[in-house]
Amino acid sequence: MISIPLARALRTAGLRWKPVSGDRFVLDETEAEDAVFTVSDMTIEAHSYPTGTILGFNGTTEWALDSVSLDDALWLPSEAQLRELLRGAFRALRADGAGDEATFSVDIDFRGETATFSAASASDAYGEAVLHLVGAATLR
Repeated sequence: MISIPLARALRTAGLRWKPVSGDRFVLDETEAEDAVFTVSDMTIEAHSYPTGTILGFNGTTEWALDSVSLDDALWLPSEAQLRELLRGAFRALRADGAGDEATFSVDIDFRGETATFSAASASDAYGEAVLHLVGAATLR
């Protein structure tokens, strides 16, 4: 799973989220970050209104929540979603080392040259590459 600091950095850089079933998120509050929620047609549904999107909690008695604004939720994109966001820029994913010492590197094509992003997890390596592309797009 992508790290929360990286998910925040992606949101700050301009990555926007349109919730679909299966997406994971945390409430963007320090004391609630340990609870990862999953959007589901049965329990947590995204409701779009002209004023914005809210995430409705259906029958969730352990939380005193009826709904939460999308602005209060922090999307934790999956490895597959991050790879999809890279689109044609993605070139390779490599694992170096083994066990706790393993690192993952993602190569992307960036303006005709290979750019490499490494992290302790494949998700974070993909996330770092997406962050680079989103940041570069906002500078144009």
